[in-house]
Amino acid sequence: MKLNIKKFIQKSKKSEGFTLIEMLLVLLVISVLIILIIPNIAAQSKNVQNTGCEAQVKMVQSQIEAYTLNEGQPPTNISQLVPNYLTDKQVSCSNGTGIKIVNGQATKE
Repeated sequence: MKLNIKKFIQKSKKSEGFTLIEMLLVLLVISVLIILIIPNIAAQSKNVQNTGCEAQVKMVQSQIEAYTLNEGQPPTNISQLVPNYLTDKQVSCSNGTGIKIVNGQATKE
């Protein structure tokens, strides 16, 4: 009986695998990486939306200039651009921010 217990103990010591400490260290490293990466991703998403909205405002401004060249005066409301110069989706940014015309210039609401 003693011989069987000794063989079992020796086999269990020889078995390969990770210890609990090693597993905890790996989980700690993964957790730290996640904590550092996730806020960065959220900030970049907001930055992309703001940049896209600024590009949309510039595009609307170019359509205001085209309207002014064709009609002889700038539009007073963005709805004047919709049938011929803009589509319904182009009158606001993808993040929901509206675009308005103030003194012939396109601005975010």
